[in-house]
Amino acid sequence: MSAARPRLLYVTDLAYQARGRRYCDEDILLASRLRAHFDLALCHPRDAAALMDGFDAVVVRNSGPVLGYQREYEAFRARALAAGTRVYNPLTGKADMAGKQYLLDLTDAGFPVIPTVDRAEDVRLLPAAERYVVKPRTGADSLGLRIVPAGELPGLASGDLLIQPCVDFAYEVSFYFVDDDFQYALYAPDPARRWELRPYRATAADLGFARRFVDWNALGCGIQRVDACRAPDGGLLLVELEDLNPYLSLDALPEPDRDRFVAAFTASLSRFARGAL
Repeated sequence: MSAARPRLLYVTDLAYQARGRRYCDEDILLASRLRAHFDLALCHPRDAAALMDGFDAVVVRNSGPVLGYQREYEAFRARALAAGTRVYNPLTGKADMAGKQYLLDLTDAGFPVIPTVDRAEDVRLLPAAERYVVKPRTGADSLGLRIVPAGELPGLASGDLLIQPCVDFAYEVSFYFVDDDFQYALYAPDPARRWELRPYRATAADLGFARRFVDWNALGCGIQRVDACRAPDGGLLLVELEDLNPYLSLDALPEPDRDRFVAAFTASLSRFARGAL
């Protein structure tokens, strides 16, 4: 490895179409800033396994839902683990990186998460609701998510689906971390417009909530996004813990905050590529 400029393979799908967001703009911005510090090449997630040799680290960013390239992702993951390739985020994540099982595990452990079960007969363990959210274990970006009335659950539920009560929340809020360090928070004041985000001033209680999940995941380094909703009782409930390729919504940040995040991300990547993490 060059002592001056580590080599990064930056994995992204610039053509991925996300509802309400332009993933490509975020990665174009980040790649342009990272090139000041790294020798950097971009590739599609389908090509990562074939191209990753010869780089000091592989950075998985806005690569889209794994469901769209499951076989290629599994091949990349297996090859990277076998070769000891440095992948950022590290492939040890216990949250969305490994599917949605963590929602069941956190429910069982008593964490403040939207209560989740995976069997129709266990719906009785959930708070009573007129409507329920049903989503696939391996889903992402709301793919396959449905809201159904209680009476339809027996015909829909199986071990491949997760069931949650439909929470009448006030708003959704996301907390963004780099290497376990809080960076910023954004929220959607209108629940019907999830991706119309504004800066959010997190309280000490909010950060204590978010850090519980970052600590639980024990990723050590990388970017994590803790998505939560403000429940009717005023508390926060976890919606999702994104540890594979969290979209960062950098366009919603004031420029000084965006610059601070990019600096923290760059420093983390530099330490990681040089083996200091």
